[in-house]
Amino acid sequence: MTQVSYGFQTVDADEKTRRVRSVFDRVAQRYDIMNDFMSGGLHRLWKDRLVAQLRPRASEHIFDMAGGTGDIAFRLIKSGAHVVVADINPDMLAVGAARAAKRNLHNLEWREENAEALSFADGAFDAMTIAFGIRNVTDIPAALKQAHRVLKVGGRFFCLEFSQQIWPGAAALYDAYSLNIVPKIGKLVARDEEAYRYLVESIRKFPAAPEFAGMLTTAGFANVKFERLLGGVVAIHSGWKI
Repeated sequence: MTQVSYGFQTVDADEKTRRVRSVFDRVAQRYDIMNDFMSGGLHRLWKDRLVAQLRPRASEHIFDMAGGTGDIAFRLIKSGAHVVVADINPDMLAVGAARAAKRNLHNLEWREENAEALSFADGAFDAMTIAFGIRNVTDIPAALKQAHRVLKVGGRFFCLEFSQQIWPGAAALYDAYSLNIVPKIGKLVARDEEAYRYLVESIRKFPAAPEFAGMLTTAGFANVKFERLLGGVVAIHSGWKI
């Protein structure tokens, strides 16, 4: 059995998939509130920038993977594009669908999907997004190959993910906050310290921006780029299928 990281632990691949599903089962109802607490609301600006760089158009079919709560999709549909929102976790999808109903948004398609084995046909989408989800995938190279497969020729892939802080002197402060404070916030707000300890640890285990860019290239993407935000706390990665 393949061994992979689950935060700072090493577990079997199937065990990671099971544990990650459990994490999001438990935090689904308070996931977006926790994002506000953890980032001071900055995650909203980062998501705005992701969508602005993608430049969605009304004629397009766009796939948002790991988008269960709808945060990216609600931004995308302002363009008039048809958006498919997918997540491996049905509880996250239920939260997103309920939020969409409250906003009277009915032109979204909600699908339970595994990023490593998508059910869509080759070339089904003009663009694909994934925000704060790729680091939780058990087999990231497999997921990137699937992303490349379901995009049309000329399609674009945009990924927003946590990265490594590169500002001099800031990394130690960021580590202290994320490793020691965020799990305590998770305990108070989401009532689940362990889940947020994993989510913070998973950031440390995720490849640095240049390394992840290399993984995109290996998966077949061209014109691969990344932009660090807030000194590298997060990065927007992009690539094209040509």
